[in-house]
Amino acid sequence: MDRLLEIVNNYDETLKEVARLSGGNATLVLASKTVPQETLSALAAARKGVIFGENRVQELLGKYFSADGLTWQFIGRLQTNKVKYIVDKVSMIQSVDSLRLAEEIERRSAKIDKVMDVLIEVNVGGEASKGGVPVAECLSLAERIAEMPHLRLCGLMSVLPIAEEDALDPLYARLCDLFDRLKDRFKDGSIRYLSAGMSGDYPVALRHGSNMVRIGSAVFGARHYDK
Repeated sequence: MDRLLEIVNNYDETLKEVARLSGGNATLVLASKTVPQETLSALAAARKGVIFGENRVQELLGKYFSADGLTWQFIGRLQTNKVKYIVDKVSMIQSVDSLRLAEEIERRSAKIDKVMDVLIEVNVGGEASKGGVPVAECLSLAERIAEMPHLRLCGLMSVLPIAEEDALDPLYARLCDLFDRLKDRFKDGSIRYLSAGMSGDYPVALRHGSNMVRIGSAVFGARHYDK
């Protein structure tokens, strides 16, 4: 019980801090990788409107549950052959990084008559170890997604390099410029989210224009990942 109270308090404090730094304009997604189902269920019961973001399909399937006000998103790299397992469970896929993946999400969403919210993942730092489309290819992918009736493009997601804020300034400027260009191209108001920032750097991300952050350890505590 003490552990649950700690997590709920962490959630409340993080939510308040995100609201303070963003002027109330940012969405908090809880990165729930490795967190047991019973912990997530207790938090969802204690706080309505929680959003959980999962990185792995198998883990999502193993601990998925429904609760009043709860939504799930997928925030990790997604293989096309795994799309069919999650389209009926998540409200958004943040990690669309290829036309092939977008087409598979469209096909699987059409089968269940659902319009899936998606973000294009952009590799703004050009890191070979990270997913995401190059900045130069983002708008052309956006144009193709816009043609798909069962996808709703809602913005961009990026995982920026670990660096001092001064070094990140030009990367955030590039990301925000791309976000503005996307909003200018699609003037229907659908482009709403710039998802950037995690537990270690979300204040920096919010200062630079992010309005959706993916926070895990600041709420759930340090986690030990499998090698």
